[in-house]
Amino acid sequence: MQQRKDEQEATAAKTSLRLLEKTVKDMLVDQGRLVEVPYTATLGDTMNALVANKVVALPVAAPPGQWIGAGGSMILESDKQTGAVRKHYIGMVTMLDIVAYIADDDGSNDQTTDVANLEKKMMVPVSSIIGCSFEGLSLWTLNPNTNILDCMELFSKGIHRALVPMDSQMENIQGVELVESASSYKMLTQMDLLKFLKDHASELGEILSSSIKEIGCLNQNVYAITDRTKVIDAIKCLRTALLNAVPIVESSNDFEEDHRQLVDGEGRKPIGTFSATDLRGCHLSALQTWLPLRALEFTELVSRSPLFASKEGVSAPKEMVSCQPQAALAEVIEKIVSKHVHRVWVVDEQGLLAGLVSLTDIVGALRVSLLSKIDVL
Repeated sequence: MQQRKDEQEATAAKTSLRLLEKTVKDMLVDQGRLVEVPYTATLGDTMNALVANKVVALPVAAPPGQWIGAGGSMILESDKQTGAVRKHYIGMVTMLDIVAYIADDDGSNDQTTDVANLEKKMMVPVSSIIGCSFEGLSLWTLNPNTNILDCMELFSKGIHRALVPMDSQMENIQGVELVESASSYKMLTQMDLLKFLKDHASELGEILSSSIKEIGCLNQNVYAITDRTKVIDAIKCLRTALLNAVPIVESSNDFEEDHRQLVDGEGRKPIGTFSATDLRGCHLSALQTWLPLRALEFTELVSRSPLFASKEGVSAPKEMVSCQPQAALAEVIEKIVSKHVHRVWVVDEQGLLAGLVSLTDIVGALRVSLLSKIDVL
């Protein structure tokens, strides 16, 4: 009986090894050319670019020799024929960078000042806000020859995206680099990796049937805002905690609860989600009107926006994507990919928050499971 079990484990391990032979290049087959913004673009221009391209982050390009790249990186685009450097990627700007800058009031608590200064803030160059969020502090590249496991290692550390040089001058290098020169780049994200793994589910085998609790990707630390938190305060909460999204929970009868601050979400009733990506579709005039609203009202308005309408052109209430601790990993990955969310709220049988599962959590747990399979051989 034990011999048969060992043989089955060895067979499963060999199947997984076929997946691990894949590289970053295999995940970029359908990816288009990199979309970027120049360092002189205003925040308003950058928000328009994010909306037009339906992305939540863009690299920022500048003339060579004039800037220090984020994290000391030297990621250059050069002419394929002559090798002459055309531009230097100095950082990554995300929607969280923009909302963090909007929320920075230099210690002022005057909400009307925040609204009045918004238009002025949206005219500053994007280069001035790089580094407002953790992700903007560093810029990474992944060589196209990097294997799946090394790619998973990067993304399991909370790095959400990396540039991939398509004509690298360092073809024999694998893994993460801060120095690179190529004639063109593409972007690889955590979501791209997860979609690729979902498409190769048969090679992951029984790993996907494990519950999120069993496999170790359930994060029990979940911060939230209440249904009385205003949009401007919700943005400040994201900035302070370096979060991209938080659940909205029913407010407590506790008169001491501060609705301007994050609260411990565990055991609270979630009724919505406030996400930095929701702000992607907000025009300047709309932002000025919506900042004083409660975050819950804002999410309801956003759900009726044409930007978030279905393919049939119908707007619907924004769905709060959740699961229970016993949910299979395959089920959670399916929800993440199909709903295009970056986290799933975990609730108990009473519908109260018990934690969350993020892309970082899933990639990390999958990597550990795949490594344990390799050890079988």
